[in-house]
Amino acid sequence: MSNHHVYKKVEVVGSSPNSIDDAIRAAIAECAKTIRYMEWFEVKETRGHIADDQVAHFQVVLQIGFRIAGS
Repeated sequence: MSNHHVYKKVEVVGSSPNSIDDAIRAAIAECAKTIRYMEWFEVKETRGHIADDQVAHFQVVLQIGFRIAGS
């Protein structure tokens, strides 16, 4: 049996009214419902919504890396 692995990355957007950290965690938790063998994430973009001169919402674009089953 080989020790080689094959990986794939998907891009998702997490959002939260609380923080960038919450947006990341929400995206990963949601992906965990359908993606197995997740191993890493990369933050590609961060942005937010401003309302009444304050941060109202955070959005984070992530790429999540996961191992292909059987590899």
